[in-house]
Amino acid sequence: MATHEEITAQLVSRWPENRVAPSLGRIQALCDLLGNPERSAPVIHLTGTNGKGSTAAMIDALLRSQGLRPGRVSSPHLVDITERICIDGEPVSDEVFDEAWEQIEPLVAMVDEQLIDGVAMTFFEVMIGLSFAIFADAPVDVMILEVGMGGTWDATNVADAQVAVITPIALDHTHLLGRTIAEIAAEKAGIIKPGATAVIAAQDPEAAAVLMARVAEVGALPVLEGPGFGVLERQRAVGGQLLRLQTGAGPVGDIHLPLHGEHMADNAALAVAAVEALMGGTALTPEVIVDGLAAVQAPARLELIRRSPAIVLDTAHNPHGVRATLAGAAEAYGFSPMIGVVAMMRDKAVDEVLGLLAEVLDQVVVTKVASTDRGVPVDELEDMAQGVFGAQRVERADTMAAALERAATLADQAGPSAGVLVVGSVIAAGEARAILLPGRGDEQREAEHDALLRVGPTRADMGLDDAEETW
Repeated sequence: MATHEEITAQLVSRWPENRVAPSLGRIQALCDLLGNPERSAPVIHLTGTNGKGSTAAMIDALLRSQGLRPGRVSSPHLVDITERICIDGEPVSDEVFDEAWEQIEPLVAMVDEQLIDGVAMTFFEVMIGLSFAIFADAPVDVMILEVGMGGTWDATNVADAQVAVITPIALDHTHLLGRTIAEIAAEKAGIIKPGATAVIAAQDPEAAAVLMARVAEVGALPVLEGPGFGVLERQRAVGGQLLRLQTGAGPVGDIHLPLHGEHMADNAALAVAAVEALMGGTALTPEVIVDGLAAVQAPARLELIRRSPAIVLDTAHNPHGVRATLAGAAEAYGFSPMIGVVAMMRDKAVDEVLGLLAEVLDQVVVTKVASTDRGVPVDELEDMAQGVFGAQRVERADTMAAALERAATLADQAGPSAGVLVVGSVIAAGEARAILLPGRGDEQREAEHDALLRVGPTRADMGLDDAEETW
């Protein structure tokens, strides 16, 4: 049997998820061969531009607080491919992942041979089929499916969800999904199925019109932020924020959410509404809400991963997300100065994101990601950053490890109120997290980790003897 690393390499060598092969034919063919595991449990399906992953994690925690066993699909992964398939809030083991692949590989090969719509199964399609097979075998009580991109033609849409959750829609992937918010909303609205409940976050008016037209077309039941649910109050608290939410049972307060930022509070309200919709509109008890949201874990979402100097990771990579992240970072941490470590993908609004960062960051260290060739080359990103920040505020590093080391040095020299924000790409956040929290046996990451810890004073002086995380 192949090793986990060999299986991972085999899977990621397929048609990549950043390219679109719009068809549900291949994933439907695989599901049919598997005995339709996509129908093995009720489904909560999420789409939107930002907030899908954290909202899905909150839904997962709320379901577990009720004593249910959820299975959750998310993408992309930060460090290991198994993060994409979670059961009971935890990634499946390498063994479960590898055994499931061994079982479905012959069926995937059968679909590959058909070249449905001229394409063999893509990486994302195989991952979704694998997820369904693992969930059916477990089994799980509820499946939480996070769309990879768009909605209508996304492989997750082979399932018919009882609850469709729409997080805020903004411009992203415009070369694939449409040039306007209305066009993007039309693509995402495809996850709203006949008779489903559509739980919809506050939207741009263009997006709202498209979504409500889809609701009317298929006879779905709308549950809208504002009249149906929302955040009534919030305030900063140790390790997160304290919330009072409008729920199906009325206001529920004293909710500690261990995540930062107004956008995360909004996502919490959305998650509660989604789970109540799955329960047919039955309100969750305050105890379930309080216990569930207190247990949420969302890595690399304004995650404080090191102290003295402080280093925070975030996956924000488009203007809408970056605005929310910068506001959340200012509220939660108040770094002065704030030093950025930035790496971005070519297909993003790089100039606009840099412009937003330049309004808040005092200095920036630009770098590149190592795990894909989709990233902006460091020379190009340096030139773009200098044009926005000014040359005196920009430094460069050829690797993420070197960028983290340099940013930590700058923050350490600036004093105890300084901090580092890693932002610009999910992949960049994942690479930084792997360096800062190295896994056992990974000698290269251990070496990079130790080099970072040698910056400035001793480890004891910097408070870095143990990894510290704030969720």
